[in-house]
Amino acid sequence: MVETAPPATAAPNLWEVALAQFDAAADRLNLDENIRVVLRAPKRELIVNFPVRMDKGDIRVFTGYRVQHSVARGPAKGGIRYAPSVDLNEVRALAMWMTWKTALLGLPYGGAKGGVVCEPKALSPGELERLTRRYATEIAIIIGPERDIPAPDMGTGPREMAWIMDTLSQHVGYAMPAVVTGKPLAIGGSEGRAEATSRGVVVVAAAAARHLGFDLAGARVVVQGFGNVGSGVVKLMSQAGARVIAVSDVGGGAYDPAGLDYEKLRRYVQVTGTVAGFAERVSNAELLELPCDILVPAATQNQITATNAPRVRARLIVEGANGPLTPEADAILNDRGVLVVPDILANAGGVTVSYFEWVQDLQEFFWEEAEVNSRLERLMTRAFDTTLALATRERVSLRLAASMLAISRVAESFLVRGLYP
Repeated sequence: MVETAPPATAAPNLWEVALAQFDAAADRLNLDENIRVVLRAPKRELIVNFPVRMDKGDIRVFTGYRVQHSVARGPAKGGIRYAPSVDLNEVRALAMWMTWKTALLGLPYGGAKGGVVCEPKALSPGELERLTRRYATEIAIIIGPERDIPAPDMGTGPREMAWIMDTLSQHVGYAMPAVVTGKPLAIGGSEGRAEATSRGVVVVAAAAARHLGFDLAGARVVVQGFGNVGSGVVKLMSQAGARVIAVSDVGGGAYDPAGLDYEKLRRYVQVTGTVAGFAERVSNAELLELPCDILVPAATQNQITATNAPRVRARLIVEGANGPLTPEADAILNDRGVLVVPDILANAGGVTVSYFEWVQDLQEFFWEEAEVNSRLERLMTRAFDTTLALATRERVSLRLAASMLAISRVAESFLVRGLYP
């Protein structure tokens, strides 16, 4: 039995979205056509079909990907996701966005992404371990601390990163902690990594709110998604004094205009496995249209479209997920005066602290969590301020300004290095 990706027409083509965003920024920059053609194409794409022995003794073949979009500014960096919907176009798009994300934050990386077509919740821990170790072996030919450093993404976490780190260490005969980030602390992980993406979302949300004339304290916040990012956003927003009035996951949503208690919600989810039923029930679709000050879509892509964008009542949208808005929705919200902090800026906290982890592993010298959080806040705030300044000067959206900044930095790196041979 071969676990293959669904046809390209089965899901929205994120690669076309990523290319359209690139072209819009490249046009605004008057980017040289020779540079444009290079940056539009991923540098390297690896597709692997690999066997895994299941618990019952049968063998299944899974399809995996690793795409490196650019290494002009340094080794490629990007997560690995496990999901049934993974396909080559999705991975291409996510790799390109990682290139822009790392450049926007000033990190010495290029962009990459990987994935395996599977339903991780349907696999046992043993099956997941065998799948992860075999996938790591298959992509080992292009990854490494100086070449391409994977990290967790949807459907993966510290456990899977530990398996990858151990697998590749066995290949070379010594511990190689810098080969992946997002690892457990016991084998070279970084303090502050678990909540890094969520913390970055809250940092830029606070900066954007100040720009709009209000504070996080007392702000009404709606969060779509209660996974690693969404749950962290709810926690940190609550600690900042915001009033989280609604949250959702795949099981549905919970809404209370008076605000949700994070600790009680966390304990409820531990028992039930979902936020649904904790308070007044709302669907994921209804949640996106609730009146609020800040909306954080932190679930998956293409959640706000041309259909529901006119009914979104948030003043500020901060993209915790990658690509939660379609280009059509983006245009509608921009015309309506809704400020959107784009994914390549808003959720860059994860890759920023991954960079810190990589640096600590290479130096074999580790920082305390307070230092990690302080460095993260400084880089995220600087990136937001620089993006906002360009957006104001050029009279463009934050998304276009962020793309322009990132693309110009990658283009400069390409020009300085030159074309070999």
